Amino acid sequence: MSVTDQFRAARDRLVANKENYAAAVADFEWPQFDEFNFALDWFDAVAVDNESPALWIVEQDGSEEKRSFAELSARSSQVANWFRSIGIGRGDRVIVMLGNQVELWETMLACTKLGAVMIPTTTMLNTNDLDDRVHRGGAKFVVVGVADSPKLDGVNRDFARIVVGGADGASGTDGARVHDYADADGAPVEFAPDGPTKASDTLLLYFTSGTTAQAKLVEHTHVSYPVGHLSTMYWIGLEPGDVHLNVASPGWAKHAWSNFFAPWIAESCVSLYNYTRFDAGALMAQMDRAGVTSFCAPPTVWRMLIQADLSQLPTPPTKAVGAGEPLNPEVIDRVKAAWGVTIRDGFGQTETTVQIANSLGNPVKPGSMGLPMPGYTVALIDPATGEIGDHGEICLDLSKRPLGLMTGYHDAPELTATAMRDGFYHTGDVAERDENGYITYVGRADDVFKSSDYRLSPFELESALIEHDAVAEAAVVPSPDPLRLSVPKAYVVLASGYEPTAETAKDILAFAREHLAPYKRIRRLEFAELPKTISGKIRRVELRTRENDLHPGAGESPVGEGREFADSDFPDLKG
Repeated sequence: MSVTDQFRAARDRLVANKENYAAAVADFEWPQFDEFNFALDWFDAVAVDNESPALWIVEQDGSEEKRSFAELSARSSQVANWFRSIGIGRGDRVIVMLGNQVELWETMLACTKLGAVMIPTTTMLNTNDLDDRVHRGGAKFVVVGVADSPKLDGVNRDFARIVVGGADGASGTDGARVHDYADADGAPVEFAPDGPTKASDTLLLYFTSGTTAQAKLVEHTHVSYPVGHLSTMYWIGLEPGDVHLNVASPGWAKHAWSNFFAPWIAESCVSLYNYTRFDAGALMAQMDRAGVTSFCAPPTVWRMLIQADLSQLPTPPTKAVGAGEPLNPEVIDRVKAAWGVTIRDGFGQTETTVQIANSLGNPVKPGSMGLPMPGYTVALIDPATGEIGDHGEICLDLSKRPLGLMTGYHDAPELTATAMRDGFYHTGDVAERDENGYITYVGRADDVFKSSDYRLSPFELESALIEHDAVAEAAVVPSPDPLRLSVPKAYVVLASGYEPTAETAKDILAFAREHLAPYKRIRRLEFAELPKTISGKIRRVELRTRENDLHPGAGESPVGEGREFADSDFPDLKG
């Protein structure tokens, strides 16, 4: 049986059992390949005479570009031939810094065909960031849009630049090393690889978002993401003919998850809507126009969506998922009431594909991430004792190593050894498992904190706060306290129409008292913008540092500055 047929058989078993979790887990085995190339062995194979849409990008002004599987197969071969002609070969590192444009998908397929190593990069980076990535990633080429090309002018490294949208005027250390992507138009369409692609060869290097430390460089192979995302496809419930719209920015792992691998494994269409400013009504109009059947968005987008009239979408998607950070119950309830579909959380990392999720066939337990996906064996390990139980760090059993797990952290053997210690991959995330096997997220191991000897989960407290109408976003961190060691403090972003007054603070604190056990009560509150990584994740490490500076020696809150409110400011809330 060919690798294409083996891959299809594994895919088809998951699709057939998309609503039968027990059967999916029992029947599933990761395909074992010595050689595999996603673009050649899978995409090109399903693209033969296949004129169904593979990619559909719509702009805010209504203009659009649509490509079939057959068109993308041919064009990516043409681009691969041109890339080869300018010096890109097997194993060469290529930074891909493009927005949601057709050339991004062409480039990813072309690099995969060549066996080049991609380093996906967000367009939000500045010159200093790019200098670091070119250096640490060992990049020999950078594929960049014309608008972002000037950011590379100050990067004094040895690399060639490929400019999409016109290379005129682009500078570099050597003018001959600036190439115009449009020159690919003259390359031949028939592509022949220079040899087989080993399954263990590196395909992707991803910089993590760096919420608590310097970004790490995660290494994935030609199977860990391309084949490993069978679990992601199963979580979403994708199948041939679906139209999947995922709100994610290029350069981050989630974009590859749900805008490249998972939909195309399922032979679904990748649908994109490019906007400069979020408009819920416009997004829903595009979803209706494209006939979106499957929708994935981060919690921030889901929270903005429920502020709009969801009935504007006459034919809602039948599959809805959220990832990035756990969703709050209120958002799930509001979407269920309006669209009749339950948003299903999933948990994974840049280092893995989806590990734990709520699949189509299982009832959703409010607040839970769900159950381990087919191919993943999850253990919860107590960080203090090392015992496996129902509360602890989420770990993956390496004796049953999931295919979707990274090779390791590139050029960082000590970091890799720490993450892979004692026969388990350690995620750094803490969770609880109930009697039915459902796993509920508690928080990052370094975010969970103690207050009066109680261990508190920031996510649980934030989930309660977000249900208050005035709270758009919240982040809870420990604030030093002379009596309790620390107390929960909430940094709150207000919803539209609310003012950062003492009255608003008192109302939110009172709401928290009603909805949280006494030992979990929010004791301090501050209205502020939340520091975030460029991928949109909250940098709680900055807030914790600020608290240590604001309350030196576990001192009391500075009163009267108008920034922080404490329950002690309101006598009827004390206790």
